[in-house]
Amino acid sequence: MSTSLSQAKIAFVGAGSMAEAIIRGLIETKVAQPQNLYVMNRSDQSRLAFLRSEYGVQATSDILTKDTFLREADVVVLCMKPKDVVSAFAELQPQLNERQLLVSVIAGLSIAKAESLLQTHMPIVRTMPNTSSTIGLGATGMSFSSKVNDTFKQLATQMFEAVGIVTIVEEEKLEIVTGVSGSGPAYVYYFMEAMIKAAIEGGLTEEDARQLTLQTVLGAAHMVQHTQENPAELRRKVTSPNGATQASIEALDRFQFSEAILQAVFSSAERAKEMGEQIAAPSPIAKSS
Repeated sequence: MSTSLSQAKIAFVGAGSMAEAIIRGLIETKVAQPQNLYVMNRSDQSRLAFLRSEYGVQATSDILTKDTFLREADVVVLCMKPKDVVSAFAELQPQLNERQLLVSVIAGLSIAKAESLLQTHMPIVRTMPNTSSTIGLGATGMSFSSKVNDTFKQLATQMFEAVGIVTIVEEEKLEIVTGVSGSGPAYVYYFMEAMIKAAIEGGLTEEDARQLTLQTVLGAAHMVQHTQENPAELRRKVTSPNGATQASIEALDRFQFSEAILQAVFSSAERAKEMGEQIAAPSPIAKSS
């Protein structure tokens, strides 16, 4: 197969928001060619039509065309929902071969379970990207099966670096990556919702509340990035003794802000693990048919 992403044929199984985020990133950064990107789903024609017109990719839900796309692909990216995994994998299995690279974006699905469901020794990359990938500011956790060679490692890393940063971890750490960066944008949005609500209750217009909150969060993130200082140190610098900020931090502590975030991260990680475990193994009957 081609060792460069610009030449590689990449098939996306599932046409949801994460598939679109990766496709958009690959095309906008010119890392991959639109005509080499194949997208397929079960039946949602309007979604496929949108992806075709928006990005110039090849898209289909026709079974024969899907089979051709899959067989021709150098990289197959699995973007379906966990509940659809078993039925989708049964359809996929005959079309895949061990020269291809399989990239999973399915929360909680272990490499071992993917191998077992597909009855394969294909090289598998398990990833946990987040939705900020859509604008090229994603954070992706990544683990490799023992069959993934250096060329494939480079290919997978380059693919997700087109949509943000990549952190390579041992597979058992991927659930905690889900808790931190996979679900993480939602914590920040929830925090922003609360800030906006407080600003409006305090008498600001909705527009001013939104703009001030947005710029504050953006500025804080950039400060950490720009100064490379520990967030705790930056927080101490803006917290004068007995000042307004100290009063606000004490209020957050009274409501156990840190503990709430800790619990959020671990709850997300636990649920991702559960979702993976709930993906059923194939029954003996399904194997023989």
